[in-house]
Amino acid sequence: MDTDTLTINGERLWYSLLALAEIGATAKGGVKRLALTDLDKQGRDLVISWGREAGLHITIDKIGNVFMRRDGLNKTLPPIMSGSHIDTQPTGGKFDGNYGVLAALEVVRTLNEKNIQTQAAIEVAIWTNEEGSRFVPVMMGSGVFCGAFTLEHAYAARDTEGKSVHDELERIGYIGDEQPGQHPVGAYFEAHIEQGPVLENAGKVIGVVPAVLGLSWYDCEVTGMEAHAGPTPMPLRKDALQAAIKIMQETVNIAHRYPPYGRGTVGFIENFPNSRNVIPGQVKFSVDLRNVSEVLLNKMHDEMLSFIEKLRKETGLEIKIKRVSHYPPCPFHPDCVAAVRQAASELGYSTMDVVSGAGHDAIYVARLAASGMIFVPCKDGISHNEIEDAKPEHLEAGCNVLLHAILDRAQIASN
Repeated sequence: MDTDTLTINGERLWYSLLALAEIGATAKGGVKRLALTDLDKQGRDLVISWGREAGLHITIDKIGNVFMRRDGLNKTLPPIMSGSHIDTQPTGGKFDGNYGVLAALEVVRTLNEKNIQTQAAIEVAIWTNEEGSRFVPVMMGSGVFCGAFTLEHAYAARDTEGKSVHDELERIGYIGDEQPGQHPVGAYFEAHIEQGPVLENAGKVIGVVPAVLGLSWYDCEVTGMEAHAGPTPMPLRKDALQAAIKIMQETVNIAHRYPPYGRGTVGFIENFPNSRNVIPGQVKFSVDLRNVSEVLLNKMHDEMLSFIEKLRKETGLEIKIKRVSHYPPCPFHPDCVAAVRQAASELGYSTMDVVSGAGHDAIYVARLAASGMIFVPCKDGISHNEIEDAKPEHLEAGCNVLLHAILDRAQIASN
């Protein structure tokens, strides 16, 4: 058959997404299915049952990552893998993560339906605890898989109730036999809603993702002296909040100096004593810096430290800043990026390059194998929210691109 015009079953993909969304459904139309809860088990069980119906072989590793394999003709070739996660935020939506898993499953279903054999095996991956909303670190399953941190470190993580990853994995029956990382990957593709407004704003259907922004997270603390707001003259104050505000403004200024991918955000603020008529004595806040280049990200880092050192001398206040997390930028493999771009072009979809500002499991998998991502628009760019939404035709388009990108790497076996 002519595979150039091969397309997936969009209605079946949409049905699968809605069926999975029933597990943990919220009153506002979203999904709450936290990692390693009973609802997560139900979601995993459902997707695996669909995989078995499609004739896939199931493997689970010791951190609970699930791999569902469709055999290829050439047993010596490593599998072409595609997937994402099905755990959600506490106020999550139907598509974040779930789309990547079910789009990969739909690719397999389509190949089965059309009786198309590939040289390399194709695998659908479900990664454990990508969101990190119940257990940290985020992207836990893929992180252990690629050796970013140890299995023991992940097992020891606990939620707010003191329950550990190990015990919860064991409780829901998802500690497998395979050692994480001892599972070959020939290439990896991940389809995802954009989680931002760029595609929708530009009126484009497919986002070709060349890279993911690197990020540095900081905890900052400014200490002055609380005092009465009335009797204390302005020149004699040690106002921690005013110094903190200058750092917060500089965070944004730094990002503006490094366009188009510079990002600077202060998302958490704690003001002490937080009283109407008391000069703030201590302010704690977060700083989030991002860019697509490690060189630029390091420049942003250096400028932040230099600004704080200057402010410390000017004010005489104690200012502490600590980098608490750092993920370097992740460029995706040129061949995988090209496969996505070519598939979208041949299928006639409008495209644009979109650098991801959010983290994904593909970041870690890219350390082990050639990887790429496909973005589709989401309504108003909203994600991690119960009103998260995407058009069925866009989801179908992204899955069609995924199908052809996978076939480019897995290679159709000649009859």
